[in-house]
Amino acid sequence: MEIVLFCLVFIVYTLSIIINVTIIIVIRTEQQLHKPMYFFIGVFSFLEVWYPTVTVPGLLRGLLLRLKDISFGCCMAQFYLHFALGATENFLLVVMAFDRYVAICKPLHYMLIMKHRNCLMFSLGAWIGGFSAIIFLCIQLSQVTYCGPNKVDHYYCDFAPLVKLACSDTRHLETLFFMMSCMVILLSFLLIIVSYAYILTSILKLPANTNRKKAFYTCASHMIVVLIFYGTTIFMFIRPTSDKVHINKMVSLFPSVMTPLLNPIIYSLRNQDVKMALQKMTHCMEDSYTPFIAVNHGRSYRGCRGSSHYRAQEPEGAQRHLCHIRRHTKH
Repeated sequence: MEIVLFCLVFIVYTLSIIINVTIIIVIRTEQQLHKPMYFFIGVFSFLEVWYPTVTVPGLLRGLLLRLKDISFGCCMAQFYLHFALGATENFLLVVMAFDRYVAICKPLHYMLIMKHRNCLMFSLGAWIGGFSAIIFLCIQLSQVTYCGPNKVDHYYCDFAPLVKLACSDTRHLETLFFMMSCMVILLSFLLIIVSYAYILTSILKLPANTNRKKAFYTCASHMIVVLIFYGTTIFMFIRPTSDKVHINKMVSLFPSVMTPLLNPIIYSLRNQDVKMALQKMTHCMEDSYTPFIAVNHGRSYRGCRGSSHYRAQEPEGAQRHLCHIRRHTKH
């Protein structure tokens, strides 16, 4: 079963990395996608590259090579990065829900509120907030005395199996972890639900002949991502620590492995603008293998077929032809 699991996890992980990196490149290079919504999708895809990378390579190494050892420092670093990136994902989902709320409920103020500077501040705030929220807990956990068998009952350094190995009293840590989980997860989830409640109310008020159906399906796809992520996250962390270890090993595969693959598909690949940009990039890459040269007035123009951007090149040994005549005609 270890080889079968390795193949499945490796395929899903590789696909998620490729798809998320492709979306980042497309959003970065295509001018038509330089909008606030796609900016946040690009940031979200960047996060989804690193979130599984913290835990999945260790899982693959354990399944294939059966090398399951990890140093204490690396374990603490993995714990910190995993939960910091998880908290950042919560905050980014809130920012993306707010972006959709402003776009649908306050369209006249959208470009003023979601200008590029504000988008940078929102995304930066999500990253700083996520990486700051877990620092104190990680420091406290690293100072706990551990004893007994040094075997973490998980494929990564999660909170519940680490607490199981502690010799000292960890009740204050469990209370702190539960409070932080409620603040980060439940508060973020509540803000997202409120945002989409306002969005749904505004969509239902739109006339039937407008893009009500398109707006509804866009928000519905976003809600699918939210429900998948928060369904597993709440189940894993908003529960007593003693009941978590064995069940979490199976459930954690979904947010760590499957969700980074599903998120770009639901958010981006179902979006018409992103699909058109991907098709354009694909055609340009295909045509780049066949040289395309257009000669005009002694100059050769090279470029991608179907593109309006060509690079002018002077043929060797040819005089440069310049035309300075402009006639005023109706044509």
